[in-house]
Amino acid sequence: QVQLVESGGGLVQTGGSLRLSCAASGSIFRANTMGWYRQVPGKQRELVAFITSGGSTNYADSVKGRFTISRDNTKNTVYLQMNSLKPEDTAVYYCNALVPRVVAYLYAWGQGTLVTVSS
Repeated sequence: QVQLVESGGGLVQTGGSLRLSCAASGSIFRANTMGWYRQVPGKQRELVAFITSGGSTNYADSVKGRFTISRDNTKNTVYLQMNSLKPEDTAVYYCNALVPRVVAYLYAWGQGTLVTVSS
């Protein structure tokens, strides 16, 4: 059974930084593209960044230049370094595997990690 466990969220001021981590059970990382998503209450979950098994990355325009996604296949962990945070980045952040532009997500969602950016 695949489990996704996100951590690293918290309260930070505008302009601050956080590093999120997502640990996955099993061996899904080696074969799959991994993504970070976020959701604000009342809105749809959105994909903010993904990284392929080969290390290629893609970012939503709203986070480009501020967020960096990376992965460590030996630890089955994907990271999201978030810099220059803005209040509009406040959300619950989740990770999952995906097939870009084909399958939005592959596994059951974890509990997520809450990021709150104060103005």
